[in-house]
Amino acid sequence: MAESRTPDQVVARAARATDLADLDAAVSDCFACPRLVRWREEVARTRRAAFRDQEYWGRPVPGFGPADARIAILGLAPAAHGGNRTGRIFTGDRSGDVLFAALHRAGLANQPTSVAADDGLTLRDTRIFSAVRCAPPDNKPTPDERDTCAPWLHREVTLIRPTLRVVVALGAFAWAAWWPVLRQVYGQRPPSPRPVFGHGAHWSGAAVPELLGCYHVSQQNTFTGRLTPGMLDDVFGRAKQLAEVD
Repeated sequence: MAESRTPDQVVARAARATDLADLDAAVSDCFACPRLVRWREEVARTRRAAFRDQEYWGRPVPGFGPADARIAILGLAPAAHGGNRTGRIFTGDRSGDVLFAALHRAGLANQPTSVAADDGLTLRDTRIFSAVRCAPPDNKPTPDERDTCAPWLHREVTLIRPTLRVVVALGAFAWAAWWPVLRQVYGQRPPSPRPVFGHGAHWSGAAVPELLGCYHVSQQNTFTGRLTPGMLDDVFGRAKQLAEVD
C-alpha cells in the first residue's frame, strides 16, 4: 500500500477508501505530519518504564467499531502511551478505562475494560475515532496537523453516514472538528455563529447527525470530578435515545 506523505496524498488516499477496513489500513500508513511522525516514533522507541517490555504500535491509530454504527464518539487524538502503544483508540490508558466502563454501563460495549487490541472488546451501534490520528506532543496538535488529518475523518463519516444518527464530541477540540464535516460530507454550511461547546450541549440540524458535547475523559477532568461517571451515563443515555438504540 502506498504511504501518504503529503496533505494532497492524504486527500487522494482517503477518497479512494472503499470501506472501513481499507480506510483503517490507509490511516495506519500515513506519514504526512513530520512533527507527529517524529513524536509517535520517539515515544515508541523510548517507551514508558511500565511498558518497557512491550512493542509499541507507534503509528496513526484508526477508528474502532462496527460499520453500521448509529453513534459516533469523536475524540481529540490518541494518547502517547495508550493508543500509540496498543494500536487501538482509547485503549490501555486511564481515559479509556473511564470511557469503556461508561459504554459498558450503557450497553454499547461487551466489557468494561479496553487494555489491548486482542482483548475481545466489541462495540454495539458505536464507532470511535479521533480528529487527529497520531499522538501529538502535549496532546496539542497544530492547526495544520488537524487540517492535514481531516480527510481521514471526513471519509470515515462518509462510510458510516447511512446509519449514523448521533455524534458525541469529547471536548472542545472534537466539537470544533465536527463543523467542517458538515460541509465536506453533508454539503451543508456550518451554523454561524458556531454553537458553544459545553458538557451536555446539543446541536441539531436538518438531515445531519445530532451533536452532543461531553467533557473529555482525560485524567484532568475525571480525577478532579469535573467529569463524573453519572455525567457520562447521562450523555450516553441521551445519545442512545436520539439514535433510537435500545
